[in-house]
Amino acid sequence: MATKKLTKGLYNWTILAIVIVAIVLINIISSIVYYRVDVTKDQRYSLAPGTEKFLSTSENFKSRLNLKIYLEGNLPADLDYFRDAIEDKLKEFKLHAGDRIEYQFIDPNTGTDEEKIELYDQLFAKGKGIIPFDLSYSKDGQSHSIKIWPGAIIDYGGSTVNVVQFLPGAKSDEPVPLNAISNTIRNSTNNLEYMLVSSIRRATQETKPRIAFIQGHGELEYKETQRIRALLSPYFSLSDLTMNDSIHALDSFDGAIIARPRKTFSDKDLYIIDQFLLRGGRLMCFMDKLFLPEDTLMLKGETHSVRYANGSLGLDKMLFDYGLKLQDNYVLDVNCAPKIVPFEDVKVLPWFFHVFATPTAHPISRNLDPVSLKYTGEIQFVNNNPNIALTPILTTSSNATSTGLAPLVNLRFPINYGRNPELVPNPENELNKKCIAGLAEGMFESHFKSRISPEFANNPDSKFMSKSKAEGKVLLVGNGRFIANKYDSMPNRTGSGFMYRPQQINDLQFDQELIKLKFPHFFGNQEFVQNMADYMLGDNSVLDIRSRQIDIHEIDREKVKRDATFYKLLNVGLPVFLIILLGFVMNSARKISYTSSQSTKEQKQRARKFGMILVIVAVTLSIINIIAFSSILIWILALVALLAGIMKVIQAKK
Repeated sequence: MATKKLTKGLYNWTILAIVIVAIVLINIISSIVYYRVDVTKDQRYSLAPGTEKFLSTSENFKSRLNLKIYLEGNLPADLDYFRDAIEDKLKEFKLHAGDRIEYQFIDPNTGTDEEKIELYDQLFAKGKGIIPFDLSYSKDGQSHSIKIWPGAIIDYGGSTVNVVQFLPGAKSDEPVPLNAISNTIRNSTNNLEYMLVSSIRRATQETKPRIAFIQGHGELEYKETQRIRALLSPYFSLSDLTMNDSIHALDSFDGAIIARPRKTFSDKDLYIIDQFLLRGGRLMCFMDKLFLPEDTLMLKGETHSVRYANGSLGLDKMLFDYGLKLQDNYVLDVNCAPKIVPFEDVKVLPWFFHVFATPTAHPISRNLDPVSLKYTGEIQFVNNNPNIALTPILTTSSNATSTGLAPLVNLRFPINYGRNPELVPNPENELNKKCIAGLAEGMFESHFKSRISPEFANNPDSKFMSKSKAEGKVLLVGNGRFIANKYDSMPNRTGSGFMYRPQQINDLQFDQELIKLKFPHFFGNQEFVQNMADYMLGDNSVLDIRSRQIDIHEIDREKVKRDATFYKLLNVGLPVFLIILLGFVMNSARKISYTSSQSTKEQKQRARKFGMILVIVAVTLSIINIIAFSSILIWILALVALLAGIMKVIQAKK
């Protein structure tokens, strides 16, 4: 009898010891190893493939990179959650980058006043560092105010190389209420991966691909492209280039941008661009073939469009040989912007000529906001060369059509279609879509293959290539003003000439005329340009991030108000019920174990059945916990039930 009691006691103490050791080990391992499973439909908590590849490539990190995040201390709940989201993202980064990336959170509001002032000056860096803001919020019925430095300093190779601004800073000293930035915090949480990867990429980049803005044919000037240059300059080396018939003008460049040419290209300049493409160059063209005097249109109500260079740009004919034909017409789409018109009977009309382009599944445009294109031409694919892939990047909707060549444009044109316009007989047919941005990539044949003399082609000094030696890419957008920005001018400090700067409103994201109409809009032109440059120049590390679609579901406040009590009781009552149920099961087990009237064989069978029941209970608890609670208490109960069940099954076999 004493031996039996000793065995039972030893059995119970063994289970208790196993549970305690298991809990301690789980806590130790969880503090060292970071791992989680993303079960969301849109995989919002997983890194994009491009991010994983970038972080896993040791060649991208010649030195250790360290981030100092100054979002720490006694923060309100929303910012504390945001701070944890940053740390979670950086932990995921370290899973792929290892010790190549280190980070630390620093509270900037500690220390003496002199120390804080000195640190603030270092962080602000005369406006080139982290921009802070004063935050006001209520906690425990009291008002609080704190200075927030929502950013990080990146040190790489022993020096500070970049700054990450997680939340916008304030332009004034007025405190910002917490509820006024709740949406900003949410959006920044969703954009954390892009902000971090793009900043790390910029900090570690040793050489930048070179892009030439080709000039000399009436293209957009520097002052008209300042905004796009500001977007691209952190990642690419940008230069204006007038070729001047120099055959080696593009030799040192990786990409070339031609923005709204309005004069004829010489054969020599076309030859230089052609050979650049055949060497594996990347050519990005923003062009249309028509000029429309909008002032005349608004004054007279109608006007004729006019062909640039009398229809002899030359570049369009070369692009035709690459598989991209640009029509000298305009595309009309019901998916468009409104326009203010000077009519007495009508003030605003849907302006079919201002197209909201439909993104395709291609990485350049996938999941972008609508792309704004005013007076854009149609692009057709005309090449059957199997070595060239032709892909639409932007299209119209299925309720779209095109004008004739060099059309007459009339402001009253949309009135003819009524309130529910149908521009084509079958507006739901996908075949009605018009391509307004297209991509050709592959191995090209020279535009000059049969257009130059044999003496020049066979001369070894000319180094003429009749076909591609490396894969080239040509992107054509049927709109020359796509990357143009409006600008302000001011006298130069020297007193001669003028200085220029883009207007405050970002033309790539907003339209000034639509702002006057209070028309809600946010365009994806800026992201399109960034994606285009990344894709064309071969770096897709941030392309996947920008093109991801993360669905932000608004909280159903009525449902929360209606069902809040039920879920509160469920969260409190269900764990208590499970504990009582487990206690009842364990008590029944003890009674069964101590029933002396049963035979040894029956006891073993009951013990085996009971052990299996405990295992099933453990699995059920685990599933419920994963789906509904994530409670450490339920994990402990499940572990106890599992161990007890296993012990019972083992005991029954003896």
